[in-house]
Amino acid sequence: MAPSRPSPRVLGLRCRECGAEYELRPGHVCEACFGPLDVAYDYAAVGRVVSRERIAAGPPSMWRYRDLLPLDDDAPVVSLGEGMTPLVHAHRLGRELGLRNLYLKNDSMNPTNSFKDRVVSVAVSWARWRGFEVVGCASTGNLANATAAYAAQAGLACYVVLPAGTEEEKLVATSVFEPNLVVVRGTYDDVNRLCAMVADELPWAFCNVNLRPIYAEGSKTLTYETAEQLGWRLPDEIVVPIGAGCQFVRHHRAALELLELGLVEDGSVPRLIGAQALGCAPVYRAFLAGTDRVQPVRPDTIARSIAIGNPSDGTYVVRLARETGGLVEAVDEAEIVDAIRLLARTEGIFTETAGGVTIGVLAKLARAGRWQGDEVVVAYITGHGLKTAEVVADGARRVEIEPSLSAFRQMLAV
Repeated sequence: MAPSRPSPRVLGLRCRECGAEYELRPGHVCEACFGPLDVAYDYAAVGRVVSRERIAAGPPSMWRYRDLLPLDDDAPVVSLGEGMTPLVHAHRLGRELGLRNLYLKNDSMNPTNSFKDRVVSVAVSWARWRGFEVVGCASTGNLANATAAYAAQAGLACYVVLPAGTEEEKLVATSVFEPNLVVVRGTYDDVNRLCAMVADELPWAFCNVNLRPIYAEGSKTLTYETAEQLGWRLPDEIVVPIGAGCQFVRHHRAALELLELGLVEDGSVPRLIGAQALGCAPVYRAFLAGTDRVQPVRPDTIARSIAIGNPSDGTYVVRLARETGGLVEAVDEAEIVDAIRLLARTEGIFTETAGGVTIGVLAKLARAGRWQGDEVVVAYITGHGLKTAEVVADGARRVEIEPSLSAFRQMLAV
């Protein structure tokens, strides 16, 4: 692998539990205590270069926040134009839910139609710069789409590994980039374990396994953008779908960074709300039980993109939800589908089932009276509805008529 010149702003990796430090390299588990590793920054060095003006002068993508990402200063970026997705002031949905300042961060508008483009752009950029020739991932679908697309753009070999039962739309959207597509007879947790073993065996860069600390940093850009699009203010609350819990943790970190670096107006860390499907809700059940010990479950839900029965960051989600004054809530299958239709009917946004979980939890809490109405609430919509279109295929309004004006008039009269 080619040597890298580390950014002076990046110190390396640090264990979230014991504080042990490592160089920035492939690896995601502390050798001392087996805790998770995170990228560590020299925030004094970051503060000397980053500013609102510097960010505004950057590219119209998530890479305008490069000073806050773990990529070497002279490393070329693998990008398809990810980030800077719309922040929609949801007036009609807000009226229905009694929220005057409801916003939707629509990350389904990314190049492969999910927020995974953010994390993959960081991971593949770093992997190519460090001389890896093969990239891969363990995925429930969206990450496979993104990894295959960015590997193609980078000219790298690619292996994407998915559980049997992954939506056909996601398999097609992945295979078009011609990766090596491996379907495992098992759950996502089985897939993740297999990829961890392969990463130990072969010199490959698995985005969300041995590159996980680097990959995860891309999630922060979603919250950076939200703050910038709100006029450099943090919202009062953010609703986030929970699979492994990785992005939930990084959104909290992003808010802390924005405050520490003085990039946002006076404020505090948003209250963080985690959203799960009842058919795979180990984090919700731990929160409800008043513990941070998350017991693994076997997923059984249409929200397959967040159907992770043994979430790696589940404990931290529970802790951060409580610490920020947030919570973790869950919705059933019918509520997921109803929420997909509600969002489409009110705001013209078609989301996949994970977005249905997010909007379902938002609606459930609003109707239960969580908010007074003036709070700034942002819901993260992380994937496009065409990825899971089959769940709303029934019940479409459809009328078949003859090609005549009289037939059209007769239809209107019914």
